[in-house]
Amino acid sequence: MTTSYDAAKFKAMVHYICAGCEDYRKLGATKLNKVVLYAEREAYLHLGTGISSPRFVKRQFGPVPVAIIPVLNELNEEKKIFIRERTVGGLIKRDFINLEEADISSFTPEQISIIDRVSHDVCHNHTATSISLETHDDIWQMATIGEDLPMYTVFAVQGEVDEDDILWAHTEIERLEAVA
Repeated sequence: MTTSYDAAKFKAMVHYICAGCEDYRKLGATKLNKVVLYAEREAYLHLGTGISSPRFVKRQFGPVPVAIIPVLNELNEEKKIFIRERTVGGLIKRDFINLEEADISSFTPEQISIIDRVSHDVCHNHTATSISLETHDDIWQMATIGEDLPMYTVFAVQGEVDEDDILWAHTEIERLEAVA
């Protein structure tokens, strides 16, 4: 599985996520981090490689892509998005208001589909708290603050192995042996 980080694609992905949320009030910093995480995990699981493969580290409220703040600042400076801070319930919330159409030319249709699906789910079916708590899986809990959370750890949090998993593994082994 390929895991090399693509900085330009990560920036395009962040911009696309910010542009794709119809109501910018539904996408704050926490949700943006979770959309990136879940889109990367889903791509890694189903496509065999991440979309942009950013490095994630453990933070207090879940895994965070290391490059997120610099990328958001670049997009803001380039006037592709506008970052506004406002107080909601006594907490500072960052809004990412899109100002320019996002360039999606570096993404495959499958990657766009994953980003769209994950963005919609996170923005419309979760609060920042609920999605943050979902990312507090066993791998996150075992790590220390600031520790890398490699993408391949997604395989460790997929639950118990059942008979269907074993059947799939045997079928996949037979398929690979036939190709070799």
